[in-house]
Amino acid sequence: MRNTRISTVLYLSMVFLSGALVGAFGHRLYMTKSVSASPPPRLSPEQVRKNYMEEMRTRLKMSDDQVVQLKQIMEDTNHRYRDLHEKDRPLLKAIDEEHFGKVQAILSAEQRTEYQKLREEREKRRQQGSRGPRPHGY
Repeated sequence: MRNTRISTVLYLSMVFLSGALVGAFGHRLYMTKSVSASPPPRLSPEQVRKNYMEEMRTRLKMSDDQVVQLKQIMEDTNHRYRDLHEKDRPLLKAIDEEHFGKVQAILSAEQRTEYQKLREEREKRRQQGSRGPRPHGY
């Protein structure tokens, strides 16, 4: 009887310890692989383009001639996007100003002052580093 008790306690202890080890290992694996304290760095437009070109070249097994043609297509598309953005700039500015006016209309005098500071800070941050599109009205 005593032997049975000892073996039962021993088996239960081994099951408990193995569960604790697996849990600790799983937690460590989860923390190192999936949880990141900071977002990944943003790639520059040039790096994004380079990565795209390389992926197209390797995955599609493009010839050198096709790569040259793809570069030209990408340049043409980029120019068209820029032209469209420049053409629509006045409309976008008008939408921004309308948004600004509507938001100011619902704010108190103190809130308007703070809102103006907030807009200036965001504009300064945008000019310093953010190269991507910004949400309008912010």
